[in-house]
Amino acid sequence: MTWFSLCVRRWGRIIQFLSLFSLCLLLVVSCSTNPQTTTPPSGTTNTPPGDGRITIGTTSKPRTLDPADAYELASLGLVYNMSDRLYTYEPGSTEIKPQLATALPKVSSDGLTYIIPLRQGVVFHDGTPFNAKAMEFSLRRFIENKGKPSFLLADAVDSMKATGDYELTIKLKQPFAAFPSLLAFSGTCAVSPKAYELGAGKFQPNIFVGTGPYKLANYGTDSVRFDVFDKYWGEKPANKGINLQIQTSSVNLFNAFRTGAVDVAYLSLQPDQIQSLEQSAKKGDWQAIKAQGSVVSYMALNRNQKPLDKVEVRQAIAAMINRPLIMQRALFGQASPLYSMLPTTFNVSQPLFKDKYGDANFDQAKKLLTSAGFSKANPAKVQVWYPSSSPTRGLAGQTLKAIADQKMDGLLQFEITPVESATFFKEGPKGIYPATLLDWYPDFLDPDNYVQPFLSCKKGSDVKGCEDGGSQTQGSFYYNEAMNKLIDQQRKERTPEARKKIFTDIQTQTTNDVPYIPLWQNTDYAFAQKQVSNVQLDPTQNLIYKTIKK
Repeated sequence: MTWFSLCVRRWGRIIQFLSLFSLCLLLVVSCSTNPQTTTPPSGTTNTPPGDGRITIGTTSKPRTLDPADAYELASLGLVYNMSDRLYTYEPGSTEIKPQLATALPKVSSDGLTYIIPLRQGVVFHDGTPFNAKAMEFSLRRFIENKGKPSFLLADAVDSMKATGDYELTIKLKQPFAAFPSLLAFSGTCAVSPKAYELGAGKFQPNIFVGTGPYKLANYGTDSVRFDVFDKYWGEKPANKGINLQIQTSSVNLFNAFRTGAVDVAYLSLQPDQIQSLEQSAKKGDWQAIKAQGSVVSYMALNRNQKPLDKVEVRQAIAAMINRPLIMQRALFGQASPLYSMLPTTFNVSQPLFKDKYGDANFDQAKKLLTSAGFSKANPAKVQVWYPSSSPTRGLAGQTLKAIADQKMDGLLQFEITPVESATFFKEGPKGIYPATLLDWYPDFLDPDNYVQPFLSCKKGSDVKGCEDGGSQTQGSFYYNEAMNKLIDQQRKERTPEARKKIFTDIQTQTTNDVPYIPLWQNTDYAFAQKQVSNVQLDPTQNLIYKTIKK
């Protein structure tokens, strides 16, 4: 997994916040909005009254529909709704359930072999029967075609084979307790062997042939049409099909929804637009649907850069941060304060940063800095960098600076600096940034995906920090051999309670060492017209099409 490719994907999926905003008393900063002048959606794309189809508006433009290469939310959301995976999630839950599998895997005692029974009576959109060989082909193609997300399976899987007409056997390179959750990733869906090829770079970006409840009817630059698949094995969609309008700006999406040109609006609206639509929803004009997201925002602290090489300085920053104020100033209240790198999505998450440091704990922060040898005459100076594509990060950073300037008696000074996004993500792993403001979109829903990519280190030392591994690619350069062992243990442990104990130890160690400071956990928003019902979001930020009706 490379940090650059991951972050390009993650930042490409960020809601683009562009708004005029003044922070009085605590900071003076502004971001101006320049609405794009574009042609409003044509009336010809609207859903005719009574035809049972749903019109969805979005600004997320897909790059590809090929599941072996899809690694952005815009693409994965469409693949998700046209496909089936071996496993999936219940809306609002991180617990997986069988989909094309008929049961959870049977796992060997060494944790390396997974035997998965498969559903019978399933056909692909082109009429090809689904069986174990087709599933083997689909997963093999995910790895061998070497698309952007291929590492997810390539790093874990040693071999796979159809060991029966409806039985798939997968052998792992090493034990990985989160593997079934990885098989719920949208890109690991079943695709027709007649429509696709094996081979590096052999992608089909403009078609999709899977087994899901919708088949692709039209794929245009500004609209996509999904028709109900009449031979779908499972519960049929509650609607007659989906018309997706791809708007060129959040302004156009906002206006299209307010005027009724779209039934549902999802991704991406500005914070002030969300606030406006929420207020109107309270008056009964339409519906606001929100769900706790799984995206986390955090500060990475480079332990190889002075003064962050001193743990007391990292702890002091953790103590002086005021999350509720950041929520108010930078996020319009559209997020939740986060006190662990593991989001509250998981029952193993514990708010240990709140227990140990709290918020706006200036006395503790001053004591820590003083004990580390800093004073008004010799302040701890920290540069904080963020990608210029994210004004929200800029507002959060300026809030942090204002807090330090006003409350830390000169002991701690922040310099907040934007940098062009491509440069930011390219240079981060090289260690040139002392501190960075980032967020993380999970690849799959398991606590491991918030631990291993951040804290693991394959090569490093106490002196040099991490030279090769997750923490190096994330910019903290954290190295702790005890942490490496804990990560390895939780990956092998399949007993939930025992694994939960290991995650507690991991969070405790992270809270003490502070390679990262968790800041907030996002909230996802969708808006629907009054006549629309059953609008749901799944935990991976996908809008679920098949339940929507009007």
